[in-house]
Amino acid sequence: MSNSEETENKTTEKPEITEKPEATTATASVDQANKLLDNAMGLKESNPKVFFGAIAALAVVVLIVIMMSSGSKNTVPHTTLKTLTIGQQYSLKGANSLGGNGSISMVANPDTVSAFDDSQEKGVKSPCKQQPEGTVVKVLDLTDYVGKKNSIAQIEILSDGECKGRKGWTLVVDIQ
Repeated sequence: MSNSEETENKTTEKPEITEKPEATTATASVDQANKLLDNAMGLKESNPKVFFGAIAALAVVVLIVIMMSSGSKNTVPHTTLKTLTIGQQYSLKGANSLGGNGSISMVANPDTVSAFDDSQEKGVKSPCKQQPEGTVVKVLDLTDYVGKKNSIAQIEILSDGECKGRKGWTLVVDIQ
């Protein structure tokens, strides 16, 4: 065969095209995942510091996403301020006590409410500063404290005992 015949044969002969079935998206994604996994394993062997650093960074991102997700909308129950009426009778109940065996602090001046904790002062005896739960009181006045309206009440003790008739200030959340 001559050169011209070979060229003629090449142009007239068309190579057979074998039809490949198109890869489905599922097999394409599996192939892509396998390639990604092979690249990751190659990185692990060639540069382990980068490989494990990338895993740690991914773990941090996942942790941040989990922490920032809204999660459940359940909130911790808390005591709300009750709307008290001046002149009405109520009983004392500690907002944070369990079982009814707590005591409620009373102070002489509403500005000293932040100084409730006098447990460190040994030798100071004032039986009327701490009242047991269930003590019947009458609300005489309400005042604002730390930006919350009517959050401190002036009370008069009505229960029998040595403190009957004594007046003092306490937090509204402790009055039920």
